[in-house]
Amino acid sequence: MADRDPECIFCGIVAGAISGSFVYEDARVVAFLDINPVNPGHLIVIPRTHAPLLADTDEETGAHLFRVAHRLAQSLRDSGLRCEGINLFLADGEAAF
Repeated sequence: MADRDPECIFCGIVAGAISGSFVYEDARVVAFLDINPVNPGHLIVIPRTHAPLLADTDEETGAHLFRVAHRLAQSLRDSGLRCEGINLFLADGEAAF
């Protein structure tokens, strides 16, 4: 697994080569607004390293991704943004989009 893939749009966002509206960043993960949101507040939470499959992340990074998503979900609910529900979606591999 390489740290970055020059063909990966998410790697480009993490590297700053593609602009992103970041709402959270730490040493392991970033979260940013989706450019084509399904709903207001649609966020994408990804590891800083290229990981096309869940198995390409170590367990602690996977757990950290969920912890960050958990906190951001609560932040959305607390924000005043209309938020009647939260979906967590994992696209594991290119075929999963």
